[in-house]
Amino acid sequence: MAENIRVLIEEEKVDKRIEELGKKISEEYAGKEVHLICILKGSIFFTCELAKRITVPVTIDFMSCSSYGAGTRSSGVVKLVKDLDEPLEGKNVIVIEDIIDSGRTLSYLLEILSARKPASLKLCTLLDKPDRRVMPVHVDYTGFEIPDEFVVGYGLDYDQRYRNLPYIGVLSFAE
Repeated sequence: MAENIRVLIEEEKVDKRIEELGKKISEEYAGKEVHLICILKGSIFFTCELAKRITVPVTIDFMSCSSYGAGTRSSGVVKLVKDLDEPLEGKNVIVIEDIIDSGRTLSYLLEILSARKPASLKLCTLLDKPDRRVMPVHVDYTGFEIPDEFVVGYGLDYDQRYRNLPYIGVLSFAE
C-alpha cells in the first residue's frame, strides 16, 4: 500500500497565520509574561515558530500524552506520558496543540492544568477539526479549521513520519 500526500495548506499560509497568532497573543498579554505548554510531539514545530513571533516574555514547558498509537483514529483513551517540569500557579498559561479533533485529549489536559491554579489558561491550536468533536473544548486561538481528513506535516505525523514537511498535507493510501 503506497501513501500519497496532497497539499492542504501551503507553507506560506501557515507562516502568515502563525505570525497573526503571535501578534494577537502579544497584544492580549502586553506587559505580562506568557507560559507556553507545548504538547509533544506534534506541536513542537508550531510552538517554536509561534514563540519566535510573540513579543512579550515567554517561558516554555512540555507535556506528552497519547490517544493514538500507530493508527489514524484516536483510541479514546488518553495517557499522560510526560508531565510538566514547572508549577503553573499564578502563570498566564497557553496550551499549544498541533490539532484538535475529538477533544478528548484537550478536555482531559485542561482539567488537569486548571486544577494547578494558573492565573489564566487558554488554548491555541494550529488545526481544528470541529466535525470530529465528541468532547466540548473552547479554543482561544485557532490557526486553521480543516475538514475531517487525516493530515500530516508541520509536526503532525503518521506512525512518526512526515512531521518535517513544511506544509499541511492530506495523507491518502493507494492500493
